[in-house]
Amino acid sequence: MFRKVLIANRGEIAVRIICACRELGIRTVAVYSEADRDALHVRMADEAICIGPPRSTESYLNIPHVISAAEIADVDAIHPGYGFLSENANFAEVCEASHITFIGPSAAVIRLMGEKDQARRAMAEAGVPIIPGSDGVVDDEATLERVAARVGFPLMIKAAEGGGGRGMRMVQRPEELLQAFFTARAEAEQAFGSPAVYVERLLQRPRHIEFQILGDRYGNVMHLGERECSIQRRHQKLLEESPSPVLDAATRERVGTQVVEALKKIGYCGAGTVEFLRDEHGQLFFIEMNTRIQVEHPVTEMRTQVDLVKAQILLAAGLRLEEVVDTVEFRGHSIECRITAEDPETFIPSPGRITAFIPPGGPGVRVDTAAYAGGVVPPYYDSLVAKLIVHGRDRAEALARMRRALEMFVIEGIKTTLPLHRRILNDARFVAGDYDTHFFEHLAVTVS
Repeated sequence: MFRKVLIANRGEIAVRIICACRELGIRTVAVYSEADRDALHVRMADEAICIGPPRSTESYLNIPHVISAAEIADVDAIHPGYGFLSENANFAEVCEASHITFIGPSAAVIRLMGEKDQARRAMAEAGVPIIPGSDGVVDDEATLERVAARVGFPLMIKAAEGGGGRGMRMVQRPEELLQAFFTARAEAEQAFGSPAVYVERLLQRPRHIEFQILGDRYGNVMHLGERECSIQRRHQKLLEESPSPVLDAATRERVGTQVVEALKKIGYCGAGTVEFLRDEHGQLFFIEMNTRIQVEHPVTEMRTQVDLVKAQILLAAGLRLEEVVDTVEFRGHSIECRITAEDPETFIPSPGRITAFIPPGGPGVRVDTAAYAGGVVPPYYDSLVAKLIVHGRDRAEALARMRRALEMFVIEGIKTTLPLHRRILNDARFVAGDYDTHFFEHLAVTVS
């Protein structure tokens, strides 16, 4: 088992990792930027090291600074959390060269799944359905036009590296194709350092469904069910729930088995998420894999009682999957709302000092956060303030608990998206489970 782990992250996920390490008797080292000097993860860790100025490129994304901190603190392993360096294959390689365990999959697997066109090919070869599209990167106009003629319109042009909606353009008609191609390439170059893009068919009313998986170093892989992540704004998730209101048991079993077999073939180790789009006919198509813990992992933890962060650590330490998770029992229904420091109407960021922070409690309610009264939400990073998670015996009870928890949650001093989540939870379509990735567009029209 590891003696000491450095957490190469900040905010609520850093706090969450500290909690898991404490239960395992592992000492923790927090790294922080100058803007996070008074952050909760800094206070909670056994040791803390400043690694640079507020800008993430000079601190949390600065590999030499992170590795130097790890060597100074003499740690056994680094947990990258999500975001920042969590899916950086070069960082995983540097950790290995420095004889520090990277708590995640191998650099080769991170690189394979990070290149979206290569990931599509690997999944297709393993028998997982993929959305019809280009066989790989499209890098010239002639190839683009041939692929578009075969795939048909509407279609999507997507960055081969990266995600989060950047380097992505929807093309409804042939005359829009070239402009969208050049715009997507330019945006991909700016965001990810590579102009590589690929093409796939656009599904008109898709639902976003993902499967949580765990794998060990010995070729064993399991899935822990699915999460519905269709409530999004500009490709950014706002709310997740499990199980999906529309996925039937037969599809869950079939796709779950496909995912497990595919990840066995690529030698996946650690926690990861395989993401799909579901079309109007109920068919699931692979879109990408995230080789890290997800923001929404508590939804799965609430249903399965499996501590996914602790599992990551144990698997990285060399334990077999059967030693970490014996059996999985799926219980009830869980929902998570991402509460961010943004204006709930305009979505303009609202950094600043929190003057009051009173999280809700009661049966089936969990709050993952690094916020506290008097704490500051800095303007330099992701605006996530807290994750509010509930669990109920069924979806109706989970909805009732989430409504109650949202009403009880008090955050003052900054604007947050609490009012937006209250609207979502009371929307008739959401209550009925009748929604897709375009839900927010219609909600915004209704509200205005």
